[in-house]
Amino acid sequence: MTTSNQESALKKQEFVAPEDWPDVSVMLQGFGLPTLPDSDELVGESIDVGNHDGSVVRLRFTSIDSLDREVLEGAGAGEAASYAYRAVEVRPGVFFIDFLVGESVKTHDVSMVLDRGDGLVTTADTSFISRDGKIRTHTRFLSGRVLGTGEIEPRRRTDKLVGKRIYYRYSETEAYEHIYLNAGTFAWQCVRGGEKGLADVEETKAFELADDIVIFFWTETVMPVDSFLVVDLKYRRSIGRMFCWEQSTLDFVHLPFDSRFTVLNETVHPTD
Repeated sequence: MTTSNQESALKKQEFVAPEDWPDVSVMLQGFGLPTLPDSDELVGESIDVGNHDGSVVRLRFTSIDSLDREVLEGAGAGEAASYAYRAVEVRPGVFFIDFLVGESVKTHDVSMVLDRGDGLVTTADTSFISRDGKIRTHTRFLSGRVLGTGEIEPRRRTDKLVGKRIYYRYSETEAYEHIYLNAGTFAWQCVRGGEKGLADVEETKAFELADDIVIFFWTETVMPVDSFLVVDLKYRRSIGRMFCWEQSTLDFVHLPFDSRFTVLNETVHPTD
């Protein structure tokens, strides 16, 4: 679809009621596989991450797609297992790491942003909870640090995205627009793809990672979907995952992704 045809179609798009939304699996079909390569920079390394809740977790990266995880201290101490994982090097020394723990409704999506420069680690642990008789997603955030690199300190919240309107291309068929309204709210719409016409306003969190890099999270109101990603404003790309519950199949949907994007404009409000 050409840009002019796409804009014309958007102008004619009507509101889509939540009861008419498709299953979240349509995203999985359209997004396809991530395009950025998995990194092997961590292979052979073992790191111990201490978190603000008192837990200590050891990660041993045994290959480019397998890691050993052992809980040394805190809740679940003694638990150890191997998991398939994906690691992408966002910038030199900065990694997005993602792996699944558990099965079916007890599955957790554990995503970590590791900065080897300062040792800081931010973890988003997304799981499923029951709310009003329905399965929903819930994310717990952990501030951590590689042991021996300093004291644990939370990453600062950032307003770097506020006011921006960004057009994300996740694949040849899937494109979404984000409008960042304030420090805790953004609006999105599917411009092209399986969810075309869908739109909503969601709760968000954004954290400072480095110059022109933001850690971003959102949780959806209609669908049981939580997303955790890194937005690189310098290289105009995002890297992350969505973790969802599919009511029709009673199973989870795990969607790793990366995108390239265009900043369409930036709103600056008048002072009067």
